[in-house]
Amino acid sequence: DLDEKWVQDRIDDDPSILGLGSDLKVRDRERRQPRAGRLDLLLEDSDGERRYEVEIQLGATDESHIIRAIEYWDLERKRYPQYEHCAVLVAEDVTSRFLNVISLFNSSIPFIAIQFQLVKVEQNCALVFTTVMDELIRGDEDEDSDPPADRAYWEQRGFKTTIQLADRLLEMVRGFDSALMPNYTKFYIGLSKNAQRSGRIQFVPQKSRLRLRTFLEQSQEMDDKLEQTGLDFRYTKKAYRFSLDKDDIENHGDTLKELMRRAYERKPL
Repeated sequence: DLDEKWVQDRIDDDPSILGLGSDLKVRDRERRQPRAGRLDLLLEDSDGERRYEVEIQLGATDESHIIRAIEYWDLERKRYPQYEHCAVLVAEDVTSRFLNVISLFNSSIPFIAIQFQLVKVEQNCALVFTTVMDELIRGDEDEDSDPPADRAYWEQRGFKTTIQLADRLLEMVRGFDSALMPNYTKFYIGLSKNAQRSGRIQFVPQKSRLRLRTFLEQSQEMDDKLEQTGLDFRYTKKAYRFSLDKDDIENHGDTLKELMRRAYERKPL
């Protein structure tokens, strides 16, 4: 008796089963779109900055569902430009033909294709989700595309308190290389050394919390260590990403410092 509503219910119960992050929440279901039907699921991360427009399809992918997924993504991003948006198609069978089609525009439209399988264990049924095409990962160190800024730019936006949290993390980073200095851009605060800029460690001040991004390969060892701390984190787009407050930094400074050191030493500046 598998139907689309049953799949929606399972995702609604635990959005993390899609593999898009452990901190997702369901913002809306069957969300009405102007002259365009209903969006199956609208998901949002805990930072309240990124949204996923999810279209669910039973059976094999077809043109109508791909077009619908893109259309819903486009409508939502135009209505709510303050968020990052990503189209997600969830289907039982993502065929190679449509996978090729999707990959053609993935460079301009953030699009994720996820295939699911129903697994029966005794009298229980479960869903297994597998990402068959991820969102295109752009370079994390393309400094030429990051407009320069300064400390005053961030302070004027009302982030003075969380910039001080970034200063505390910078002190940790300078513990393994005293020559590192903050590099301010309009998108994040990175690092520089001898006039060479690096975006492998990024600080993004917000009103009440600081977002930390550390670009390095994911490992089970690090996942286990971070799980034990209880820190709010996820791994996506080649980076461990955190939402931190003052207590997080004070209580788990050693773990954060080790993570930043690994990201810094991934290759020479």
